[in-house]
Amino acid sequence: MCSICLTASRWQAGTALVGSRDMNPRLGIALKIASVLAFTVMFTCVKAASAEVPPGEAVFFRSFFALLPILVYLAILGDLPSALRTSNPYGHLWRGLLGVASMGLNFAALGLLPLPDAIAIGYLMPLLSTAFAAIFLGERVRAFRWSAILIGFIGVLIILWPRLDVLRGPSGASAEATGALCALGGATVVALATVVLRTLVVAERTTTIVIYFSVMCTIASLFTIPFGWQVPSPGVAILLIMTGLSGGLGQIFVTECYRHAETSTVAPFEYTSMLFGILIGYVLFDEVPTPAVITGGAIVIAAGLLLIWREQQTGLKQGAAAPRKPEREAP
Repeated sequence: MCSICLTASRWQAGTALVGSRDMNPRLGIALKIASVLAFTVMFTCVKAASAEVPPGEAVFFRSFFALLPILVYLAILGDLPSALRTSNPYGHLWRGLLGVASMGLNFAALGLLPLPDAIAIGYLMPLLSTAFAAIFLGERVRAFRWSAILIGFIGVLIILWPRLDVLRGPSGASAEATGALCALGGATVVALATVVLRTLVVAERTTTIVIYFSVMCTIASLFTIPFGWQVPSPGVAILLIMTGLSGGLGQIFVTECYRHAETSTVAPFEYTSMLFGILIGYVLFDEVPTPAVITGGAIVIAAGLLLIWREQQTGLKQGAAAPRKPEREAP
């Protein structure tokens, strides 16, 4: 998911943007794929460092070093001073706390699961976001979308089922079960964070949301120091710094991609992360996805694509109906 970091960035960039949109679909798609690759690199670095540092420490490095490319990006845009002004500090605080929780869960999952498995379970987040929008925000979700959500849950259940044998004691299966539950919990917390995010975007700039997310997560992650932070070795320190830099670049790319293309155009390319995850997992970690992961992941992806298609169709119908509305209301 997001990680929350990942999945929150996807949501915030697609929800509210600053500035005019210079439409260039090819550039938008290229930037979207670049963002997916950057976030996959971030996941890879976290996974490689997970044997030496706890998840809370990884969250700190991801959040703190992500500020460097983000601040440079805002300075180039000339948006740095205004991005620091906010009218809703408590909203940013809550989102930061949820961000730390989701990143911690997802980073823990990366240390316990193969990379493609963790990525596939994270695909549940957009489906949960739709459900939570109906529950907490009162948004209308019709039968088609609920059906897509149910299909997605079936796909995740297929991924989780072989690992949920927690009665074997301290075995590899039990460790993977813990990782699967962490990934599921991370996706759930990210989806809850979107509820907070959707209240933030009403009055807050996207650049403000981006920078305060990293600041709040950096500060909040410091409270995990008592849970076993360690001084990383030079190699792991480089991996942790790359985690933050790649995460920050991913946020920039995903923000820019929506400036150049419609959401429905670039959203399907989110699922290229599975291809990247399978390739990197095989080459670097000697991981081969199981039939359950491939089958369940394909079902979850299909459910997500159904939601994207439905959103596009709804938008087209609303756009087509808007010009005719005065004619219908005319006496």
